[in-house]
Amino acid sequence: MFYVAHRLFAAHDRRLGAMAATAIAERTSPDKVFLPFCDTDEEDLVADVKGRRLFDLDCQRLPQLHGMLAILHGPSLDDGVCMEIGYAAALGVPIIILTTDFQTYGLTETGPELAFADPLIETVATDIVRAHRLGPPTSNTDRFQEFATRNTTQINDGIDRAVTRMLDLATPGHSKNTTTATTDTVFVEPSPYGSTATWHQSVQHHSTETQRRHASRLTAADPIHAAGADWNAATSSHTLIADLSGPEAPPGAALLIGATIATGGRVLAYCSNTLWTFAHGREPNWRNLMIQYSITERLITPDDQDGTR
Repeated sequence: MFYVAHRLFAAHDRRLGAMAATAIAERTSPDKVFLPFCDTDEEDLVADVKGRRLFDLDCQRLPQLHGMLAILHGPSLDDGVCMEIGYAAALGVPIIILTTDFQTYGLTETGPELAFADPLIETVATDIVRAHRLGPPTSNTDRFQEFATRNTTQINDGIDRAVTRMLDLATPGHSKNTTTATTDTVFVEPSPYGSTATWHQSVQHHSTETQRRHASRLTAADPIHAAGADWNAATSSHTLIADLSGPEAPPGAALLIGATIATGGRVLAYCSNTLWTFAHGREPNWRNLMIQYSITERLITPDDQDGTR
């Protein structure tokens, strides 16, 4: 099974996902490709708790994969896609990330350039395909049509290279992650945008008698090396405590949430302020549904114990 992970919430994103799924199906078969939204029949799906049902349907596919093609663009990455990447990476699934972003990113003005704003993405990806330049000029005299054609060529070229790479790496017997989580060990993932005093109090309250490991990649002199250390520490910890404050989960936190639930750990998410989302037929969600339904307990105040909030 091959999984296409992409942002769902705009027609052009779903169109890009469909183009990638079609390219994979043409080289394998349609029944070997899972395309979220399309294959969960989201607009016509009827369920008592629709968001939860969509989460369950996606999670049924994630442990069965031979490969994942994930589409990511820009400094603000889709948290649902990042969660799916983390889940697959923790299981040892080959992950090819496609981006058509012409920018690269650095944590400091003179630091190393990264494909994405969080180095953890590059750490877990098997490979990254950057289609960051337009296709060649055409003879079309309409400059707008020529520009559209050059963009289409760029996208098709990127998809072709990403699919080729994924199929080269994918095998039915890919190596599963055998990391064993250490009981009473907590990995602490703060917000890259700065965490509040209440967040720090929550960390202290929920890990008073446990070994704490703290994320270091966003402040390290060598962020790539530190990202590898963060990944190893997080995937060998029993509990993840992550600061998800803001309108969406930060990409690194989302990725670690996916990895944690894939390996049977628990997720405590501090999220005192959020942005509610509403979609036709779906219950209101306080976070991307792939994040919300992965969380064991949501913390709003330091002594919260009720995960239903």
